[in-house]
Amino acid sequence: MKLLFIYGPPAAGKLTVSTEIAQRTGFRLFHNHLTVDAVAPVFEFGSEPFWKLVRLFRYETVTEAARRNVDLIYTFCYAKDEDDAHVSEFIELVESHGGEVCFVLLKCQRAELDRRVVSESRARFGKVRSVETLADLLDRYELFTPIPHRESLVIDTTLIPAVDAATQIIEFYGL
Repeated sequence: MKLLFIYGPPAAGKLTVSTEIAQRTGFRLFHNHLTVDAVAPVFEFGSEPFWKLVRLFRYETVTEAARRNVDLIYTFCYAKDEDDAHVSEFIELVESHGGEVCFVLLKCQRAELDRRVVSESRARFGKVRSVETLADLLDRYELFTPIPHRESLVIDTTLIPAVDAATQIIEFYGL
């Protein structure tokens, strides 16, 4: 099993690039907002039961994919230090089942993030859709730092289309 772990700030293109990769490789796409959208109608976003269930859904889904050797794309908004335990847990989980985790950090210049974040296409999955919320997240968390102790392919999506970013990822990891 390969887990393609695509991370970066909101509006960097994680879902768009991941969708392209999934269409071209047969990898299954398990993006960040599937779990958020499943739990949010029941528990308030950010509450203890909300995060408990989101983590549980993510962990169990990746566990079962690893057990059954299902190649998976997982998108995530990694915050340095805050999310290190989550990332370590997924590395251990996948590798304990003989799998491999391939990391990709998508970056994008701030002005382009501001332009993209208000896009109507983001409403479908309840994503961050305001420049103010984006600014708050970027002020509170370090969202542009590569995951420590592992190699990450870093791609700046500011000026390249999703199809080109997907091609770079597919070629780099031999998918």
